[in-house]
Amino acid sequence: MMRWLDTYPKEVKIFLLASLVNATGSALMWPLTTMYVFDELGRTMANAGFVILIQSLGGIFGQLLGGALYHRVGVKKLIIGSLALNALGLFALPWISAYWVVFICAMGWIGLFSSLSLPAIQAFIGFRFAERRGELFNVIYVANNIGVAIGTALSGFLADFSYHLSFVLNGVTSAGFAIFFWYYLSRAEPDQGEVHLTKRKTVPDGPGVWALLGNTRLYLFMSLGVLFLLFGNSIWNTGVSPYIISEGMEKRMYGLLWTLNGVLIFVGQPFTSWVKRTMARTSTAQMTASAVFYGMAYIVMITMYSYPGMVLAMVLATFGEMLISPATPAFISEHAGRSAPFYIGISGGIGAVGRVIGPYAMGVMYDKQGLIPVAWLATGTAVIAVIGFVLHAVLNRNREVKEYGLDA
Repeated sequence: MMRWLDTYPKEVKIFLLASLVNATGSALMWPLTTMYVFDELGRTMANAGFVILIQSLGGIFGQLLGGALYHRVGVKKLIIGSLALNALGLFALPWISAYWVVFICAMGWIGLFSSLSLPAIQAFIGFRFAERRGELFNVIYVANNIGVAIGTALSGFLADFSYHLSFVLNGVTSAGFAIFFWYYLSRAEPDQGEVHLTKRKTVPDGPGVWALLGNTRLYLFMSLGVLFLLFGNSIWNTGVSPYIISEGMEKRMYGLLWTLNGVLIFVGQPFTSWVKRTMARTSTAQMTASAVFYGMAYIVMITMYSYPGMVLAMVLATFGEMLISPATPAFISEHAGRSAPFYIGISGGIGAVGRVIGPYAMGVMYDKQGLIPVAWLATGTAVIAVIGFVLHAVLNRNREVKEYGLDA
C-alpha cells in the first residue's frame, strides 16, 4: 500500500494521515458509550440504547443538513465549524454527565456535529481530486478503518483507566482535525471548480430542494439499498454477539471477528481491486456486487451455523463493505455536479436509518427465535438491496456508459 501511496501528491498523504488520526480518536468512543452509561452512570441497558438512538438520530440529521449547507456556508466554515463544535461537546461530557437530560442532549449534539462535516469532506474530495476520486475514496476508507482498529483496540485500556480520558482524547483529535483543515484550506484557492471554500456573495441559481429531491433516479434506490445493507449488517451485534455468548464461547471470539474485519480491509485490497477490474468496473456494479457478498455471508451463517461459519461470513461481509463504502460517494461525485454535497448528505441520512432500526428489530427477533431467523431476515435485506442497486444501475445506465465508455 505504501508504494501505491507514492503515486499521490504530498497533500493527499497529509490528508490521509489526518483522517487516520481523527478516525482513531472517534473510535475511542464508539465501544464505550454503552459501557459508560451502564457502568459509570449506573443506568439500565434500555437507557444506554436510548442514548445511542439519540446520537444516531443526530447523525442522520447532521448528514442531511451538512449536504444542504455546502454551497450556502462554504467548505471552510462548514468543516471547521462542525469539527470544532463536535470537539466542544466531547470536552464537555466529563463535566455534564451527572445531569442525565443534559448528557442525552450532549450525545445528540455530538451525533449531529460529528456527521455534519461528512458530506462536505466527501464532496470536497470529489471536487478537489476529480481525476482520481474513486481511488482516493477507497484509500481514505482504508486509512479510516486502520484508525478505527487502533482506536477500538485502545478504548478498552483507556476505559480501565478513565472513561473521561477517552472522551477528551476524542475531542483532541476532532479539534486537531479542525486545525488541520483550517491550515489546509487557508492555503487553497477560494474557488476551484465546485469546491467553494468560503460562502459566495451570491449563491448561483440552481434547482431548489424539492427539485433536487425529485431527481430520485440519482439517489433513491441507491440509498434504499444502503439502508437495507446496514439493517442486515446489524446481525453482528444483535445476532452473532449473543449467539457466541449463549454457546458458551469466550467473548474474545467475538472481538476476533472484528479484528479479522480490520485486517482484511487492509490486506484484502488486491482482491477487491481485481473484482473492480474484471467483474464490477462501474460504481453501480460495485454496489450490486457488495450486496451479493453480504447475502452470501448470511447464507453461510445459515448453512454452517458454527464459529468457522461466522469467520467465513465475516470475510464475505467485509468484501461487501469494501466494495460499497467508496462506491456511493464516488458515484454521486461523478454524476451530481455541484449538487453532489446535497445528494451525499441525503443518501447518507437515508442509509443511516437502517443502522438505527436494524438493532432493535433484530434484537426482538433474536430474543424470540434465535440466530437462524435473524440470518434469514438479513439475507432478505441483502436481496432487497440487490434489487435496489440493480434498479439504480438501470436508471443510470446512460450515465455509466458515458462515464466509462462501456458498450450500451
